[in-house]
Amino acid sequence: MRTDMNDKKYVNPYVAGVLLGLVLFGAYFLTGTGLGASGGMSRFVVSAQDLVAPRHVDRVGYLVGMAGGELNPLDHWIVLVTLGTLLGGGLSAFWNKRMKMETQKGPRISVRTRWVMAILGGVLMGFGARLARGCTSGQAISGGAVLSVGSWAFMLAVFAGGYALAYSVRRLWT
Repeated sequence: MRTDMNDKKYVNPYVAGVLLGLVLFGAYFLTGTGLGASGGMSRFVVSAQDLVAPRHVDRVGYLVGMAGGELNPLDHWIVLVTLGTLLGGGLSAFWNKRMKMETQKGPRISVRTRWVMAILGGVLMGFGARLARGCTSGQAISGGAVLSVGSWAFMLAVFAGGYALAYSVRRLWT
């Protein structure tokens, strides 16, 4: 079992998998939909857009469904899931004394380049998630759980793409 720098053990992965399955079952049972992360983040972004340019939000069909007219984009259950994920992860790291600021990188890459690559990768993943109308976690966990052929094909493509990209950037990490 993996341990951290302070030798506190992480939760058993099988127990974590069972707990995640129970949470997913509860999500389907209570809301009729699965889990994901990109929906909450997009609602935060649309909320900021609605403050700055409400007329623009009211004219774009994709945005008007979340914040058009009198709709509040933050008045949705996925926002609570997103906040709970961030708060729960932060509290867990704090409680177990695993919270520290650091930049993990290979010896052949600068801290600045690592941050630029991380931000660029995050932006591309966020754009792709909204373009695909869902994130990889939603596809893999929720779609995979209901045996969606599209979700399984998507995840195979994600892993294949990840391995292909890893080959081209491995020099930065070794």
